[in-house]
Amino acid sequence: MVRLIVDVPSGSYPVVIGQNLKRELKGVINRLDPTAVVIITDSNVKSWAESVARTVKSGRVKVSIYVVPAGERSKSLAGLGGVLAFLERKRIDRGAVIIAVGGGTVGDLAGFAAAVWQRGVRLVAVPTTLLAMVDSSIGGKTGINGVRYKNAVGAFWQPSAVVTDLAYLETLPAVQLRDAFAEVVKYGVAMDRGLFEFLQKQHESLIAAERRTLERVVFRCVTAKALVVAHDERERGPRAILNYGHTAGHALEAASRFRVSHGRAVAFGMRVAAKIALATELCGPRLVEAQDELLSDLGLSDRPPSVDASRVLAAIPHDKKSRRGKVAWVMPRRLGHAEPGHAVPASVVRRVVRKSLA
Repeated sequence: MVRLIVDVPSGSYPVVIGQNLKRELKGVINRLDPTAVVIITDSNVKSWAESVARTVKSGRVKVSIYVVPAGERSKSLAGLGGVLAFLERKRIDRGAVIIAVGGGTVGDLAGFAAAVWQRGVRLVAVPTTLLAMVDSSIGGKTGINGVRYKNAVGAFWQPSAVVTDLAYLETLPAVQLRDAFAEVVKYGVAMDRGLFEFLQKQHESLIAAERRTLERVVFRCVTAKALVVAHDERERGPRAILNYGHTAGHALEAASRFRVSHGRAVAFGMRVAAKIALATELCGPRLVEAQDELLSDLGLSDRPPSVDASRVLAAIPHDKKSRRGKVAWVMPRRLGHAEPGHAVPASVVRRVVRKSLA
């Protein structure tokens, strides 16, 4: 078991990484001493949520479970309304703890509900997907999608703890495991060349979900994100580097009405960003080739999704990082080092996006 501390201005919290962490989770909840526990989960991992409920149950604290349909559509105003109505029916007060058991969708939805219910109740994240373990469970970003734009409504709300039990990955479908590899590659290209080189050598064992490889990858990604979040909790500066691949990626998700998975969209977005960096002479061709090769080795094909390029281009200016319609791109300079805040000529963006979707 490994324990990291995420230290942000609003407070510090532990991230525990290991196998079969029921005892650790129970200890976390006991230390928080809640008046009630509400577990928010989705239909895919309801059995895991029930196991968590048995783990944290005690004679003096009531434990409730709220299940949303699996999928991105639950991360909506209607989905949030359902969660808040449940909290109201259960008369959940400020002393309660919400436990998010699931992937990124559940974590974002439950986290936003925790941020706004009674003006804030405590949150414990129990990520069950590799994508949530390496990225979305860390850093306090919560939110739901708007009608057209991803994560349009949200808040920063840091968890009280993150308990990352790698045992959950044993039953994770291969397609969801593959989806997470895009975020893992993001850390390697944008921040950690050593991780990138490790992935090049160990991509087969990562695809096979070998335990020691997964442990190392999760630890490296969480460490990288914790360091960035500690310096910029609310994404006013350096934290923007974590959005590498997400400008075009989020636009693709929105343009497809979220039919394209997040992982595939981020892989597309990284390919677009690297090609834009090459076109504007910010990086060399070797970076583009190495990134493309690793993404393909990890099962993230460069085959373009069937989405109209005009819809993707129309969605890009609505990126949350844009100001007055001008997007600040995160661009790679060299492997292990990307830079946020780059302005890119619209003609270059149009050319690269259209060619990437041809």
